[in-house]
Amino acid sequence: MQKDLFSPFSMGDLTLSNRMVMAPMTRNRANDGGAPTALMMEHYRQRATAGLIISESSPVSPQAVGYPHTPGMYTPDQTRGWLRLVNTVHSAGSLIFAQLQHCGRISHPSHQPGGTAPVAPSAIKPKGHAVTANGFQDYVLPRALTLSETEDAVEEFRLAAVNAREAGFDGIEVHGANGYLIDQFLRDGTNQRLDAYGGTLEKRARFLHEVIDAVTGVFPASRVGLRLTPENSFNDMSDSDPQGHFEQIVASLSDRGLAYLHVLEGDMTGAAPMVNYRKLRDLFRGVYIANNGYDKARAESALATGAADLIAFGTPFLANPDLVTRYRLGLPLNRIDQSTFYGGDETGYTDYPSASEALVHARSTEAA
Repeated sequence: MQKDLFSPFSMGDLTLSNRMVMAPMTRNRANDGGAPTALMMEHYRQRATAGLIISESSPVSPQAVGYPHTPGMYTPDQTRGWLRLVNTVHSAGSLIFAQLQHCGRISHPSHQPGGTAPVAPSAIKPKGHAVTANGFQDYVLPRALTLSETEDAVEEFRLAAVNAREAGFDGIEVHGANGYLIDQFLRDGTNQRLDAYGGTLEKRARFLHEVIDAVTGVFPASRVGLRLTPENSFNDMSDSDPQGHFEQIVASLSDRGLAYLHVLEGDMTGAAPMVNYRKLRDLFRGVYIANNGYDKARAESALATGAADLIAFGTPFLANPDLVTRYRLGLPLNRIDQSTFYGGDETGYTDYPSASEALVHARSTEAA
């Protein structure tokens, strides 16, 4: 059976038109109430030739917020905004999953209800600076969640899944990656608890499994994906044995019937990978989405060798709304403007030209 980027793919009861996934990318374009905007609708519509779109991170509660102008999944207005966006994506021909997130300690009192400290598995202050409405500010010492508050956080994920279902999403992705709350529980550099949620790896993974239990009570497991980042140091993360620990974590997930496992392979800093991701892929009996620095050639190789079933692209989709067409026809890609990644207006968000638009512009420039 053909396994190139452009062949259809069956994922449970869903059929993806191709194997190219638009990765979740925070863009900070929601309104002041954390609701999706018309500008966001256009951004996603432009990229709806992807076989699957995974939305940018959507906080599951006010306490889960870590950045300004991120679209939440905990108020009726936010849910209505997502419904309009999801309908737009569906009308344009793509499927879309909502990525549900709790930032945990990667937040700031200015984002928190009542100006309180962010929460975390353990009271360990991250190095670096929080993004706030007033610019970068030092992270603060987070407060360790109590046992009852941990249960409350699980319930927040469940309620957010209910809202995602009401908004018409095809499924959800649990954000267990990139140094946010679930990842903070999983890795021993940030989880130093000695209760039911810390100490052994099984206990550190308890919060993740409880979240999955909660959201699969809303969506069937075949419509729930999970993102992991075993060795990503982003957000001051570390683990004493990422290979061994995440082999056990992935193995524990393999029989849960999830839609997919989405893995950021390596470190966002560009450091050489230390984890054997093929081993993780082989341990997971299900759909595996590979992510991090893939171009067309590397993606095709991963599919051909069975190292992945689907490939998630981040910045290539950011700068090329018609990435599927460009890769299929071998067309050049737009230059990426990193200065417009986060916040702002349509610049660097909805104004990247398609290949046909770029050609028309080039011809008009030559004629002039």
